[in-house]
Amino acid sequence: MPVTVLLVDDEPLVRAGLRAVLEAQDDIEVVGEAADGAAVIPLVSRLRPDVVAMDVRMPLMDGIEATRVVLRTVVNPPKILVVTTFENDEYVYEALRAGADGFLLKRARPAEIVHAVRLVAKGESLLFPAAVRQLAANYGTSKARDAMERAALTDREAAVLRLMARGRSNAEIAAELVVGVETVKTHVSAVLAKLGARDRTQAVIAAYESGFVAPR
Repeated sequence: MPVTVLLVDDEPLVRAGLRAVLEAQDDIEVVGEAADGAAVIPLVSRLRPDVVAMDVRMPLMDGIEATRVVLRTVVNPPKILVVTTFENDEYVYEALRAGADGFLLKRARPAEIVHAVRLVAKGESLLFPAAVRQLAANYGTSKARDAMERAALTDREAAVLRLMARGRSNAEIAAELVVGVETVKTHVSAVLAKLGARDRTQAVIAAYESGFVAPR
């Protein structure tokens, strides 16, 4: 089955460009488009896309609020890929904190766009650009640090979280730690549970905000 994608952007040319890139792939299908976040909920409910490629800045409902609404109201919500112009935009970081699963620049090359959609669809978060990692560190609080301490990660879980924060996939983590992929999945699940994180992206944000992982 192809990965199904809903495009949400107030610029028709951006939507057209993304559609052309994605529909050139045999394993990706664009099932719909929207020009504003306010239109996302009915389309997600009707089309059930695997991934929503969501612009951050839109006139009626921005991508941050649209992300919150989708995750709050839709059963088995789609993965949300933030698509934006500027990598150091605090709107991007707020969208990730709201629950978006990954990040993509509008100027990304076609191969990068396709890779991002496939990666997010599989549930493995994207590597945050350096600017976004720095924003996460800037948001650091004593509350975040205390939460990380209470999580009491084992040494192996800590190693897995550090590699997650560097953007490594489960297979890459397994190769680096010389363990099986299923073992990595078990550790990832344990990390998410201990941190109370919805997904990998939220766990990585916690890692940067707490200072557990330093931006570089």
